[in-house]
Amino acid sequence: MRAAEIRECGRPPVVADRKPPAPGDGEVLVDVLAAPITPLDLLCAGGTSYFGTPATPYVPGVQGVGTCGGRTVWFPSPAGMAPGDGSMSEVAAVPETALVELPDGVDPVQLAALGLSAVAAHMALTWRGELAAGEQVIVLGAGGVVGQAAVQCARTAGARRVIAGARSPEAQARAAQAGADAVVALDTGDVAELARRFTDAADGPVDLVLDPLFGAPAAAAARTLRPGGRLVNLGSSADETCPIDSSTIRGKSLRLLGYTNNELTPEQRAASIGFVAEQAAAGKLAVAHETVPLEDAAEAWRRQGEGAAAGRIVLTPR
Repeated sequence: MRAAEIRECGRPPVVADRKPPAPGDGEVLVDVLAAPITPLDLLCAGGTSYFGTPATPYVPGVQGVGTCGGRTVWFPSPAGMAPGDGSMSEVAAVPETALVELPDGVDPVQLAALGLSAVAAHMALTWRGELAAGEQVIVLGAGGVVGQAAVQCARTAGARRVIAGARSPEAQARAAQAGADAVVALDTGDVAELARRFTDAADGPVDLVLDPLFGAPAAAAARTLRPGGRLVNLGSSADETCPIDSSTIRGKSLRLLGYTNNELTPEQRAASIGFVAEQAAAGKLAVAHETVPLEDAAEAWRRQGEGAAAGRIVLTPR
């Protein structure tokens, strides 16, 4: 079978012939239809992540969509985080209990592009952020996959107004396409100026901020929150630190909450994947993505890492 291999950490994968995997106890073979190149894949393959340096060679791909026993399924993989191979191959060996059966009509490539990023958006908004119908939401990093999904999931959950924050003009366009009521340009590190822009875009105080960026954008968005408002952080794409004022937190009794998919139970993750798949199949949830043949994995990997892709790149082995 053909597969992408990480042979040296910090370098793109090489596509080569490999022996098909032999399923272990409790595992089944999945014929892979779509495997996204995610930030987690890039992080793990860099060799400097908090998971440690992975043993090479290995097949990357922390998630994928394929077929097994006549069913279309989503599946996870610990590739890069623990020993074993992932989804960027023609066939993957997966624990049968980890498979999530997908509804009829879902596009495997679109679902792969959404994947765990959409799970993060959905669960950070609803489970951690406790979004209620009628609330006003700011979504930072709204041009990314998590952000695009969050804009749409917030609307599905009944948010009355969704304000997007995005950095580049291209990201701002993706946020608008996702359905944001207003889009704020995050083209400055001036917290006061960004806070003014968010306030102008909002219809009164904000209830919830979804924040995959941290840094100045999070500090600015926090200033717009109502007393008792919530900020859920699930990333640090802008900065590892944030210049939020103590007076802002204390004066409004804000709740600053952290989120990671790693804390979800398998049942929670499966339920969220099911929700994402249903919304995607109904045409209510989609993100910008590119489809690239597995044979071109090396160049696709480079472009995804450099931010030069038109959305999430999904490799198609078949």
